[in-house]
Amino acid sequence: MNTLLFLGNIGTGEVIVIAIAVLLLFGGQKIPELMKGIGKGVKNFKDGVNGIEDDINGTSTK
Repeated sequence: MNTLLFLGNIGTGEVIVIAIAVLLLFGGQKIPELMKGIGKGVKNFKDGVNGIEDDINGTSTK
């Protein structure tokens, strides 16, 4: 079972409906701020994972 249960067969139509719903909920001006926040969160998560991997391997980047 390699797929997520709620994202099994998502197509173009569903993506468009989700995009329209997000646009209606947050408005056009809030979406860039929302994406910027998500991007920062993902970057912090990746940095944290890399830090843990460095600790496990016994190396340090800082």
